[in-house]
Parts: sequence; C-alpha cells; structure tokens
Amino acid sequence: MPGGDEPRSYYVGVDVGTGSVRAALVDQRGALLAFADQPINQWEPQFNHHEQSSEDIWAACCIVSKKVVQGVNLHQIRGLGFDATCSLVVLDKQFRPLPVNHEGDSHRNIIMWLDHRAASQVHRINETKHSVLQYVGGVMSVEMQAPKLLWLKENLRETCWDKAGHFFDLPDFLSWKATGVTARSLCSLVCKWTYSAEKGWDDSFWKMVGLEDLVTDNYSKIGNQVLPPGASLGSGLTPEAAKDLGLPPGIAVAASLIDAHAGGLGVIGADVKGHGLACEGQPVTSRLAVICGTSSCHMGISKNPIFVPGVWGPYFSAMVPGFWLNEGGQSVTGKLIDHMVQGHAAFPELQAKATARRQSVYAYLNSHLDLIKKAQPVGFLTVDLHVWPDFHGNRSPLADLTLKGMVTGLKLSQDLDDLAILYLATVQAIAFGTRLIIEAMESAGHSISTLFLCGGLSKNPLFVQMHADITGMPVVLSQEVESVLVGAAILGACASGDFASVQEAMAKMSKVGKVVFPRHEDKRQEYWNGLPFPSPGDLPNTEIEPRSPTLQADTLPSESPGKP
Repeated sequence: MPGGDEPRSYYVGVDVGTGSVRAALVDQRGALLAFADQPINQWEPQFNHHEQSSEDIWAACCIVSKKVVQGVNLHQIRGLGFDATCSLVVLDKQFRPLPVNHEGDSHRNIIMWLDHRAASQVHRINETKHSVLQYVGGVMSVEMQAPKLLWLKENLRETCWDKAGHFFDLPDFLSWKATGVTARSLCSLVCKWTYSAEKGWDDSFWKMVGLEDLVTDNYSKIGNQVLPPGASLGSGLTPEAAKDLGLPPGIAVAASLIDAHAGGLGVIGADVKGHGLACEGQPVTSRLAVICGTSSCHMGISKNPIFVPGVWGPYFSAMVPGFWLNEGGQSVTGKLIDHMVQGHAAFPELQAKATARRQSVYAYLNSHLDLIKKAQPVGFLTVDLHVWPDFHGNRSPLADLTLKGMVTGLKLSQDLDDLAILYLATVQAIAFGTRLIIEAMESAGHSISTLFLCGGLSKNPLFVQMHADITGMPVVLSQEVESVLVGAAILGACASGDFASVQEAMAKMSKVGKVVFPRHEDKRQEYWNGLPFPSPGDLPNTEIEPRSPTLQADTLPSESPGKP
C-alpha cells in the first residue's frame, strides 16, 4: 500500500442518497480532500408511491465526480466505489428505462426504498412463512425488493413487467453503468432480495410468491453473477463512463454497497486507542454503527449468525467479509424531524430568526433549547410531551408497517418555545427507538458497548447527545464527517489492490474524531405508566413488554443499557 513519502493514491467515492448525490476524493489514509453534492429529483404521483430516474441520478454522479477531481493528477486516482439507497431500477432488455408508474413515464424508472405501494404484496409474502423470512427478522419489509417486483407484475404487466430485462438495486445499477458488468453485489442481493451467501437463490420462495418467471430465466434479470463488496469489476471503468465521470479509463471499479452499509464500513473499524472506551481491545462485534439521515440504520456484526426478531439479518458477509450482519432500522428519522418542525405554526418565525443569525434552523433550535431550559437539564423540558415516532410504520424491532405516529401532551400555545420542545421530544423518541433496537439485539445475543454514528444527523450535537444519554453508551464520531463517502472510497481502494482486505482498508482509512459520553446527571428512575419500572425478578412468570420509544422521553437509562 502507498505510504510514507510515496506519492498519494486517491480513490473516488460516490454516494447516492435519498435527496442528493455526493462524491468525495479520499486518500489512502482516509482523509477527505474534496467534496461535491448535487440534488436529484423525486416524484410522488400518489401517497406512498415514491419514484426517481436512473438517468437523472447518473447525470448527477457525473457532475459531482468531475468536481472532486478538478486540479488533481488523474494518474494518482486508483479506484472508484459506489453506494446508494436500496431502490429498485427497472430497465428493458436493451438497458433502457421502463416506467414504474401508471402514467407510463419511463423517465421515472426507479421505485424508491421508502415506497410503500406494495403493502398488500408484502402481507401475502409474509403469510407464506417461507424459511427465507427467518433471515429478515421473521417478517419481510415492504421496503425490500420482492414485494415491489410482485407489485410491478400485478399492476404494470404490459408496460413494465413483460418488457423488463434487468431489475437492479440502485448501487448495482451504478457499478454496471461504470463498467458494463451486470454482476451484483452480495450486499444488495443478501440484504434486499433474499439471496443467501452460502446457498444462493431459493427457487421455492420465488415460486411460492408468484414470481416463478424469475427462476425460469435463471435469475438473469435479478442477478446470477454475485461478487463480494470491494471486488474489482471486469476491466474497470469503460472509456464512455470515464468520459462522463471525468476519470481515467480502466481504473478499478468496486462491487458496491447499500448506502447505510458503506457508512458502517466507514466507521465501525476505527482505531479507538486512548479514548477510554469499553470497546478498546474488544472485538469489533461490540460496536454498533448507526447511519442516520433520512432514515436510520443500525448495523451490528457477529462471528456467528444471531437471529433477532424484527431486525433484518443475519446476513453473511453483507458488510464486513466473514462476519454476519444484523440491521435494525427506523424508516424515518431526519425526514420525521423535518416533518415535525416544518409543519409547526412557528416555523416561519424560526426560519426568519435562523436566517438573521446565519444559522440552520436546527442550530437555532439547539441554542433556543439551551436558553429556555434554565437550571434543569435540557432533556427534562419534555416531561409532559411525548412522541411516538412511527409516522411511516416501524421497521425494527416491531416490524409493523401499519403503525402510525402520535404526539401526546399538546397545548393550545404554538410559539417558538413549543416548537423547540416538540423538536426535542422528536429527537428523544428517535433515540428511544434506537435503544429499543439495541435491547432487542442484546436479548438475542449481541453484546454492544459503543455506538459509532455517521450520516447527516450525526452533525447535530443534540441528536448525538440524546443518543448517548438515552442508550447509556458513548457515541464515537468519525474524524471525517462524511463517513458514508469514506466507506465508498474504501471499496475503490480494495478494488485497486492497494489493500489486502476490506478489514485492512477499514483500519487504515477510518479515524476517530470526537467521543460523546452519556451525561449521568440527567438520569432519573425510569417509570412505566407512572410507576417505577419493574425488574424481571419483580414479576415471576410474567413477560414484560419491550420498552417503547416514548417511555417517558424525559427519563434516561440505568447504568446497564438494556436493563431496567
């Protein structure tokens, strides 16, 4: 690997999120040298239908890639890695876009990850109780690809299904666009398509759910060549794609990752020596990566498979080679905070004051909370206000897409103080949701001591501190805030051959920036419906319901996370 006084090697990471495409130029030590982003279009033709355009997204990838390599010696760029949301891209046999909508607009050829149109289909899939479901927490999510495929077959047979030649997960579409290689990443297929890293496709599942035509085609439409993340694809970047992206032809292009998994790769392997953390000297399995943006994903790994009810996985080698992955998640987090804040009557006043102070609305709200808390800890401002955060259903660990959100404790006043406290209660509810996921994982056999946060919400100090306080665990933030892009660049570095393994690249390119510890002065005894929360020993022969994300949003956990 290049090092010392040798010339720098560079890798380009491209991340396609829900609302934008971002790119970074990263060196072999994990330092982010250039960054660019570009918004992408979304369409919502009807409620719970969310669509994008693969042509629009590729054009945005080209814009940001060209920006981050301006002024750089292109001969020093060694590899390219992509990550993206697990959205479904549909192309015909000639790789042209096909419509995923009733309007017949082929430009809109992507069903987004957050699309919930296939609720009926996923319900029928789950009723089969097929054995592959044990690897998705027992219940398949409407956000996965099988129900979306079934919806297309049942609703757009003539305009889409019968004409389709290729169904790509968005990360795999990008690597195909760059190389012309249709091989799929193990990450995408294992996590969203029911593929098994050990056994391959299960014909009986697809036949049972009514998608037997995929089996008949020998899975050519959804992937019959599968490579581990970071593996080099074909002959590298094609001349046409190189021209589009502003990169040298032939550089290594890696098999891709889903965006959350790239974030996990970018943070979970960091060297934590000297920070006083319990995970120092412990296996990497004691760490939980939380990738928090529009939604949140909670990535925990283990040497052996652990089955966690309501939590996706175990997935073998889907993020870190040789380890099993469990993936908890919250379907809306950043999107929920935006929804709550922007829908409040005092939002225009907030916008005006934040603009006058040249702050983001969230930086202003954080300072406003400090102003109104007076002598009490800020967490106690929500003693009478509680949020149930499942406005888009519950992904983990309840795995119930029918759940709805709730706010209790509202008053008639609608001033800026009320908005700030509602914002705080929403952040706390999300943190309690994280705690509920951790408790489910630990009950099943995980042992977690430290959180590693990345993604847009990790830039919000209140969000980070509430996660530390409410879980009772320290939170590690990366030196490079854009950890998802570092993860994508790690893929490119592996594909280039500059590192012997993904684990080596993780260790060399992930760096700890800041550690946030729980504030013990904010603790109170926990309450359940006004009574002290019982311990299991207090209730012999009785099962205690799991603690909800809204359990007294002003209270904080005991010394032992996951125990009352």
